Amino acid sequence: MAGEAFLIIICPANYFRYRPLRNRDTGQGRGSSMRKSLAAMLAASMMATPLMAQQSAMVPDDGDWPLYARDHAGQRFAPLADITPENVDQLQHAWTFRLRPDGGGGILAGTVPVVVDGVMYMPLGDAVVALEAHTGRELWRHAVEGATIRRSVTYWPGDGERAPRLFYSKGNALVAINAANGSLASEFGDGGVMEFEGTAYSYPPSIFRNVLVIGALTPEISEGPSGNSRAFDARTGEKLWEFDVIPQPGQVGHETWHDDGWRNRPGANMWVWYTTADVETGLIFMTLGSPGPNYWGGDRPGANLFGNSVVAVDAETGEYRWHFQTIHHDLWDWDLPAPPVLVDVEVNGETIPALAETGKPGLMYILDRRTGEPVHGVNEMLVAAADVPGEYYHPTQPIPVKPEPLSRMWWDPTDVVTAEDTNAEHAAACRDLLASYGGTFFNSGPFTPFFFHEEGDPPRASINLPHNGGSNWGGSAVDPTTGYIYVNTSESGSIGWIEARDPEGNYGRGTSGSAQPYDRGSLSGPGAYSSFSASFTDENGRNVNLPCIRPPWGRLVAVDGNTGEVAWASKLGTTPELGEDKQDTGSNNTFGGPMVTAGGLVFIGATSDGILRAFDSETGELVWSEQLDYAAMTIPMSYRGADGRQYIAVLATGSAFGPPVLGPDRRPANNEMLITWALPE
Repeated sequence: MAGEAFLIIICPANYFRYRPLRNRDTGQGRGSSMRKSLAAMLAASMMATPLMAQQSAMVPDDGDWPLYARDHAGQRFAPLADITPENVDQLQHAWTFRLRPDGGGGILAGTVPVVVDGVMYMPLGDAVVALEAHTGRELWRHAVEGATIRRSVTYWPGDGERAPRLFYSKGNALVAINAANGSLASEFGDGGVMEFEGTAYSYPPSIFRNVLVIGALTPEISEGPSGNSRAFDARTGEKLWEFDVIPQPGQVGHETWHDDGWRNRPGANMWVWYTTADVETGLIFMTLGSPGPNYWGGDRPGANLFGNSVVAVDAETGEYRWHFQTIHHDLWDWDLPAPPVLVDVEVNGETIPALAETGKPGLMYILDRRTGEPVHGVNEMLVAAADVPGEYYHPTQPIPVKPEPLSRMWWDPTDVVTAEDTNAEHAAACRDLLASYGGTFFNSGPFTPFFFHEEGDPPRASINLPHNGGSNWGGSAVDPTTGYIYVNTSESGSIGWIEARDPEGNYGRGTSGSAQPYDRGSLSGPGAYSSFSASFTDENGRNVNLPCIRPPWGRLVAVDGNTGEVAWASKLGTTPELGEDKQDTGSNNTFGGPMVTAGGLVFIGATSDGILRAFDSETGELVWSEQLDYAAMTIPMSYRGADGRQYIAVLATGSAFGPPVLGPDRRPANNEMLITWALPE
């Protein structure tokens, strides 16, 4: 199949989205067009405020960061303008907080604190702490036993009768504590603890008015526990609703599961740790992963709703409103990680309440958030099929007209690094790797399939781009005053085939015990984690593994949501091991995402080089950076302290999957930190 061309054409059928049962008129309160003045910025922030205890939306203080992504729209937009491109180079460390002096700080990668009324609340794995947000002084500490909590804690402002609370999950129970002192909120559940039935979920619940929403963490196997989303009352812990992510008989989408493939099917779960919502309509937007198992779907023929879909439901009742499926019958483990970010866009003189969803394929879908209809167009495109026994290959996949793909989706042998790109040793290792597969890979562009390989056959491998993002759980940020959507993307290529499953083989996390007959493999052995990358030894004797496709390997991209065009794209990350003259490559930035401020700055960590950066939000120019001891594999935040200053904050923890940073004694330093910056007083 090497070098074989494959025709991709537009299919007029528009069956990637199924009509909602009811389509309410939710066009009221759409807002104005491009907001430039301070008054208009305030109006924009009002449209993106969290749903609080009352039925009407309340406006958060501009200086607060009360949710993981700051507001229910998920915009990660701090309406603070003290720090600008002109003065950002004056930032100084304000205070730091050592996360886990006894070790284990790497588990807090991806964690974002919340700040309300000058107090910062943060999980530490074995505790929740409250800190004075302008000094870092510890106010109280709540010990956690029998679980490890991370990512964030959920703040609920109370309802007039009940005081503000914080929530976290122990995997099979939600816990409520009083925000004032960290004591258990006894009116919730059984003395502050509410055990829930069904599949475990170890992350904090999302909060909408008085509704707590959780997802599910399912194994990636052929039969297993349900991935249903559930909701509970934040006041009492009472269960409110459960949404069937695998449609049951009589439900919308059930017809997309052929041959009873829906029975006992795990997956299609919301595994990420927050959701977004429209405060005008009361809709929440669940992003659901792929059905199990990941790489073989012969026992689940059909499009497999609601796998790989954005699903809009009523926050109070869980009632289905609409969905948009980004992948039909996923065979690549390209589940939807990050929730969509909400933004109003101006198209042909009309203001459209929209959302933007990104994912691992490197595509961005901009949809009308009232209906799920594409704003700038989506075409069903014919894609290639392979030859795995019993497999179902969906003939088309939805590709946006705009924006253009944010990551490479095509490959040919000319896209292999040269010595000029990296160095002679790495380029030779890449050529050797390619030669071991017969000198080429099969690639048909978007959604390239993997072919069947039997033991003893010559290697016939596919390469599918991008590998592991695209955009992962870091997701997007939005400046509501311009409609610019900011997203970080990584580049690489997944290589290999499908093989008969070796019962003794390790096919990856969560796959043990699967009854599926086929799974991913490569020359490296069982599993799906073989990428088109190769290693060399640097001048310090370290083994360095880098992609074999030509740089850049990471970018920060700004998309104009109003037009669907890419406004700018800047390299994100470096490869210091290549030396000063070649290190400007961009780098893997899978674990982390951007934050934008009214001062005109996009802050982002995420990169493997451990640098926190600030870009001019209008031009993409890099205007500030600082090398950290640990990479910031999370999302930065900004807030105003009780002293009136604007702060930038981020957890710098590195990755729990990488080697620890060692101290002078060659033992783990355990200096993972929450770091804050501010302008000089």
